[in-house]
Amino acid sequence: MDDAFKALADPSRRLLLDALNERSGQTLGELCAHLDMARQSVSKHLAVLEAANLITTVRRGREKLHYLNAAPIHEIAKRWITRYDQPRVALADLKTALEATPTDTPSFVYTTFIKTTPERLWQGLTDPAFTARYWNITFESDWTPAAPMTWVQRGVTVAGDGQHVVEADPYTRLAYTWHSFTPEWAQAVGIDEERRARVAGERRSKVTFEIEDLDGEQVKLTVIHDDLEPGGVLAGMISGGWPRVVANLKTLLETGEPLPDTRVR
Repeated sequence: MDDAFKALADPSRRLLLDALNERSGQTLGELCAHLDMARQSVSKHLAVLEAANLITTVRRGREKLHYLNAAPIHEIAKRWITRYDQPRVALADLKTALEATPTDTPSFVYTTFIKTTPERLWQGLTDPAFTARYWNITFESDWTPAAPMTWVQRGVTVAGDGQHVVEADPYTRLAYTWHSFTPEWAQAVGIDEERRARVAGERRSKVTFEIEDLDGEQVKLTVIHDDLEPGGVLAGMISGGWPRVVANLKTLLETGEPLPDTRVR
């Protein structure tokens, strides 16, 4: 948390965060256009923001894309909002702004650090006994590449073509396609038919979990939700959903219990 406050103290770094809030997933060259300084200086500012976990980066071919990361804001909100009334509105607005996925950005990236092991985290992502506790969802799959996946949420089973494992490198990387949006699923989670039809008409997206063992006691988890329809309904839904899912997972792995409110769609 101290690193986040120190990083936010510099006006140039705040401008970079503003730029990524407007459009996440920018290259170094694109971000340089927002500051009147040398490319090397911008790189140094980005390094400070990344060290504070306020941004995260993803490689796409030769390019390095920079994404706003809301995890430290969640920690600030958790630490301060529950104890003081006056900052509540301002911090809540900041949290919402940093969580928002711009409608013209087809990817969502979120990074957090969890006191656990890669093996335990992998179990948390795949074992129904875990996923049911922090996500209210269970999966049926053998977790091998191209294997089919069945989703069970609130008593509704969603299966069929298109739901499958994309990558499975145990304890390092897991990727799978997102589920179909059936009328039964929508009714179970409280989505009206008009909204369901809109999201069902979007292209099928994919989520990737990158797991990095840092020191044997802490793991860096990066969630990448790709292939989202630019300006689509799902982009807005997952931008608020993933931070809650990951926070529940982190709390469960670190304390043995999920957050009090685990009603995550």
